[in-house]
Amino acid sequence: MNMEKSIEISSSDFEEDRYSRLRLIPWWDQDRLKNATIMVVGAGAIGNELIKNLTLLGIGKILVFDMDTIESTNLTRSILFRAKDVGRYKAEVVAERAMEINPDVKVKAFIANIIDDVGLGVFRRMNVVLGGLDNREARLSINQSCYKVDKPWIDGAIEALNGFARVFVPGKGACYECTMTDTDWVLINKRKSCALLTHEQMAEGKVPTTPTSSSVIAGIQVQEMLKLLHSDRGLPTLAGKGFVFNGLTHDSYVVEYQRKEDCMSHDTYENIIPKPWSVKSISLGEILSSIKSYLGEKAVIDFDRDIATTAKCACGETKDLYLPVHKLKGEMLTCPKCGQQMSFESIHTVKGDESFLDKTPYQVGIPLLHIIGGRIGMDTTYYEFTADEKEVFENL
Repeated sequence: MNMEKSIEISSSDFEEDRYSRLRLIPWWDQDRLKNATIMVVGAGAIGNELIKNLTLLGIGKILVFDMDTIESTNLTRSILFRAKDVGRYKAEVVAERAMEINPDVKVKAFIANIIDDVGLGVFRRMNVVLGGLDNREARLSINQSCYKVDKPWIDGAIEALNGFARVFVPGKGACYECTMTDTDWVLINKRKSCALLTHEQMAEGKVPTTPTSSSVIAGIQVQEMLKLLHSDRGLPTLAGKGFVFNGLTHDSYVVEYQRKEDCMSHDTYENIIPKPWSVKSISLGEILSSIKSYLGEKAVIDFDRDIATTAKCACGETKDLYLPVHKLKGEMLTCPKCGQQMSFESIHTVKGDESFLDKTPYQVGIPLLHIIGGRIGMDTTYYEFTADEKEVFENL
């Protein structure tokens, strides 16, 4: 009697696809990566490595934010750039190259300033934000945006052979602002004060970097991102901590940062209501009218930024501005009549007696898919311009 059992083995059990080696990792879920949406801020040396890794892993959607163009010096540290790309926008080039490497991923480039041009609703739709930045002000802005909408972000920085990667998760340990020293604040305030100076006056020295250190740090950042995407698997992360790498001696260690309970960046929007509004089509007056109907006649609109409205000169000349104060440049405040420096007025609250209620939020510097506050007394409800989602995520 034949006691052997017939076992059917499908040929698919032996088939290998692009991600089969990754699936050998016990806790790995490739579908999570496929369905993930990741933001990368900065497309330089670290950004190239971040995007390369995300692409190889099969992350479904990647949004890349960077305002700079490629220079010849970038070619020694950036795997996705070619000599023919010099002069092109970094974000556009990395998006093209990433989709050439892996057609499974979708990458969209945004030539935008992360501080002023990216709505909180964009951050709200991310699984994780990855930073490859070279200035503190942008890091602080990302930190505040992520905390407002309860999203983790991972900061990376390099200098020569050294670098560090830090993980910030709202509610779990320190945030970026908690780690800042008095020197950091001095440098940020100096940079802010330079906004009204010429580009040449506020130019800062270049930081020496290598492709080796960027590979190490970006690798740690993406590895931490993978653990955050698999957060239910009990994997340890660097939340509230930093990985410090000394490339000269190859020493590395983990430092834990002290959380500051009174840190201003720990502000989180508790109640966000999606609205069928677009910043480009609805007027401030219409928004205020709607908010008053929800909350009461004493309700006002609160912005999370100061908006410069009008510039005035001692000679009597005036001109409209209507843009975030952060975007003001010296030439904008030069009087066209007498050439003297003009002063300006700014607001962050709309009460209903303003002369510009017919303007849209976009016309006063509010970005697509942003979130604003409707406040009555000390109570604030937050409203998202959800109609902008289609434009922001088009082709993704």
